[in-house]
Amino acid sequence: MTNKNIEIIVLGRVQGVGFRYSTKRIADMMNLNGFVQNLRDGSVLIHVNGEESIVDEFVSKIKDSPTPYGRVDNMKITNINEIHDKGFIIK
Repeated sequence: MTNKNIEIIVLGRVQGVGFRYSTKRIADMMNLNGFVQNLRDGSVLIHVNGEESIVDEFVSKIKDSPTPYGRVDNMKITNINEIHDKGFIIK
């Protein structure tokens, strides 16, 4: 079992549409750790870590926008060393 730790910057219509709450719900259902927060430029920052295949599935769900009111235009994914182990929170 290989763990994966990534940072995702999500661009599109992702603020004011329930995106963070929907992202948290998905992360909790998948038992992933990390956080989601709005950034000043209108994008959303996600740090997530967990088992590699589950993190990959999470990324696929986020690409499709976890809320029907949102729209994901682009995602920038970067591997990081930071590890979160206290569940998934909204900042």
